[in-house]
Amino acid sequence: MSDIDGIPYMKSEPPVPKTSLPPEISSSSTHTSSMSSVTEDSPPTEPKPLDAPSPMPSPSLLSRNASMSDFSQEDWETPPETLTIFDLLDNLALPARLEKWQLKLSAQTERVRRQREKLKTSTTTAKDRVVEEWRRRLPPPDEQLDKYRKRMRDSVERLGARWSDAKNVSAREKLSFIAGVLNIFISGYLVGGYPELFYYWFTAQLCYFMPIRYYTYHKRGYHYFLADMCYFVNLLLLLSIWVAPSSKRLFISTYCLAYGNNAVAIAMWRNSMVFHSLDKVTSLFIHIMPPVTLHCIVHLTSPEVQQQRFPGIHAIKHSSPESNVHYSLLGMVTWSSVPYAFWQLSYHFFITVRRREKIKAGRPTSYTWLRKSYANSWIGKMIMGLPDQLQEPAFMLTQYLYALGSMIPCPIWFWYRWPSAGFLLFLFSWSIYNGATYYIDVFGTRFQKELEQMKKDVAKWQTGPEVFSSPLVTPRAEEGSATPHAKSNDILTDNSHRRNGSSVDHIPLLDTSTAGAATAIEMATEDSIRERK
Repeated sequence: MSDIDGIPYMKSEPPVPKTSLPPEISSSSTHTSSMSSVTEDSPPTEPKPLDAPSPMPSPSLLSRNASMSDFSQEDWETPPETLTIFDLLDNLALPARLEKWQLKLSAQTERVRRQREKLKTSTTTAKDRVVEEWRRRLPPPDEQLDKYRKRMRDSVERLGARWSDAKNVSAREKLSFIAGVLNIFISGYLVGGYPELFYYWFTAQLCYFMPIRYYTYHKRGYHYFLADMCYFVNLLLLLSIWVAPSSKRLFISTYCLAYGNNAVAIAMWRNSMVFHSLDKVTSLFIHIMPPVTLHCIVHLTSPEVQQQRFPGIHAIKHSSPESNVHYSLLGMVTWSSVPYAFWQLSYHFFITVRRREKIKAGRPTSYTWLRKSYANSWIGKMIMGLPDQLQEPAFMLTQYLYALGSMIPCPIWFWYRWPSAGFLLFLFSWSIYNGATYYIDVFGTRFQKELEQMKKDVAKWQTGPEVFSSPLVTPRAEEGSATPHAKSNDILTDNSHRRNGSSVDHIPLLDTSTAGAATAIEMATEDSIRERK
């Protein structure tokens, strides 16, 4: 135990060096250390009493060992010599801690009280705000009555303007109507009187309509439709008339595509004879004029003019059945498939592939339009059920099969005059039927919907209990006074008997007998249902 002699007992005292101790204390320490070592190594034995007391050391060199001290430890709960300055500071800091805890508890109590008051205030404010917003959104009955009267007046005036005001029809639509009627008149006159000159009329109209169609479609973002098959057929007919009139294969290909795919598209694309719409007149022209022109050249032109102006057509028309140019159905389909394949591959490469990103962005094409229009049909469901990478090839195959099916009766149209004329008459009748449907059903339905909406507004205005009986906005009726609801009913009753009042007080267009007049509209604004070709 001699290695701890130099450690002080208190933090404020320096260690006592071993060499400065007196011989008595040093020997006593040595004796104590030896006794401790003996105690650790051997069994305990009774200590031997000292013969003589040890001399008292000097007060400045007293040891703090309990065995060396004259004070008894029983007199002190904690010996004074073991107390440090930190024990005294801890005793002094206890009241400060208690005071700090009390302050924290008071602050937390005040915070809870303020939060409760704030929550109560915000709840009351939110309630008042909701009530105020409801009052603001539900105006008084008089204001609601004025609002409905103004709404009815605007509806009647708008319908009356669309019904009777001729200024709604623009000058362009008037010119289009006149041009459409004159086109039918001039075309019929040329077919009956000068059929050998009809291809001049066709070429002149094509040069007029195509620039307008390109400008309008490019402006609307529909210019990808200009690469469709119908425009390609018109181009083939121009080449057959003006560039290669002696080519038999080019003519027979053009004839089959014009009488087949191009003519049947009138029913598929719902082309209609609507004279006031230049767009619909153009769409009908590019589909029906090529077969009419070919009918005039093949069946109504004299053989002399055919031989002089169209030698290829004359050679096919007047050939013997054993001749190679006397085309049968197989020959017509075979030679028509060549330009069709050229168009289909060119369309797929230049439109479907190279413009794929623009098409995905929303640019319409014939493929996207047919996919949307016939999505609910059995063939549309069959194609849409295929994987994405197979839908476009399946669509192209379906188009080719449709073209082949439309070419099957082409030998009949080519070799016989009256079946060809009957087929053209059927096409004209179909387009006229589509135009009548557009004028009557579309315009009539649109006008009837507006009338029905107006009737609903009037019914809601007259009988709607939620408008005039709200407990928050309707004051309680006093004795001898009528409620706003009763006043509004009185107003409506009085107004129903007025004959020279405003348009809201007397609405003749809402009568059942006049609602059917919606089917006789002759003037309309821009049509909302537009063809995609």
